[in-house]
Amino acid sequence: MKAFTTLKGIAGLLDKANVDTDQIIPKQFLRKIERSGFGQHLFHDWRFLDDAGKVPNPDFILNAPRYENATVLVTRDNFGCGSSREHAPWALEDYGFRCIIAPSFADIFYNNCFKNGMLPIALGEDKVDEIFKTIDAKPGANLTIDLEKQTIHTDEGKEYSFEVDHFRKYCLLNGLDDIGLTMKKAEKIQKFEEKNQKEVPWLYPKVV
Repeated sequence: MKAFTTLKGIAGLLDKANVDTDQIIPKQFLRKIERSGFGQHLFHDWRFLDDAGKVPNPDFILNAPRYENATVLVTRDNFGCGSSREHAPWALEDYGFRCIIAPSFADIFYNNCFKNGMLPIALGEDKVDEIFKTIDAKPGANLTIDLEKQTIHTDEGKEYSFEVDHFRKYCLLNGLDDIGLTMKKAEKIQKFEEKNQKEVPWLYPKVV
């Protein structure tokens, strides 16, 4: 998993509450078995006017040229609600978003973000409103997110602090997903297996 330390990038605005995982990545695109390639289908029913995803919807805000290459998504309450599909953070990350700022998130989506190298930041609604106004007033505006210091900075120098669980912060800073955390214990696991094979050899049948 790619580590998250400091991110400075264009912020995209999605002024919608209760965005569910069916809108983030519609069900017809869940047949892939790998994690890559979902970004092209992100917000498909809003981004495109056709089923094939070839005709962009000019009225969808994230299709605006000012939000091209955005890496931070600023949105509204209860983002990521609906089903528990992990494809939602896969699609957002594959599209290019590494940080999502909202007043609140659905619990499962929130947890899945951390497991996939993304930083979801829950801020008070008044602070999110301020960020919306700042970004909307300046095309191409950036936000700088410093995970170590737990701060968000605007181009104008405005600073916002955010909270994050200590363990999740550690994992993001070090690029550790569940597999990465397990592999940090690889030496101890190997020693246990060697010892266990001697103590209960009948559990380890030899392959002929």
